[in-house]
Amino acid sequence: MTRGSVDQNFLFTLAELYRLLRVYADKEASRFGITRAQWAVLAKVERSEGMKQSELAELLEVQPITLTRMIDKLCDNDWLERRSDASDRRVKRLYLKKAGRQLLGRMTGLRSEITANALDGINPADAHRLLTQLETIKENVRTAIQASGAEQARKEQRYG
Repeated sequence: MTRGSVDQNFLFTLAELYRLLRVYADKEASRFGITRAQWAVLAKVERSEGMKQSELAELLEVQPITLTRMIDKLCDNDWLERRSDASDRRVKRLYLKKAGRQLLGRMTGLRSEITANALDGINPADAHRLLTQLETIKENVRTAIQASGAEQARKEQRYG
């Protein structure tokens, strides 16, 4: 692949891959009566039980009202619960319920299945290299975002 080809196809290929993985994960998650987005909420709460709804919204990069609707459905299904914060009653903290843990346990194989299907035909060493390279790309983009923000702030101070 030539450099021009990478320049022309990199962003579009990543975006298309992300879109396809979302569609595939939604389709497969529906077998468990859940959406990919709801699955992500449960998985994030499992990793950091007791997190605030506002923290989760920021982590998932969704609007708080959108997350509130998802959490409502998860609570209605008895997979998740909100608890008031001990020091601030306005703050709601999120915890998995037993049924949510059981659901995630049943879905563990699904994550592996989706990954295996996506990486079919790629040997394990190449898959690890790909993951490392994607992590490097992610850090490069974070650095570029921070640099862009710092440059914008300097311009605003200079001209603003």
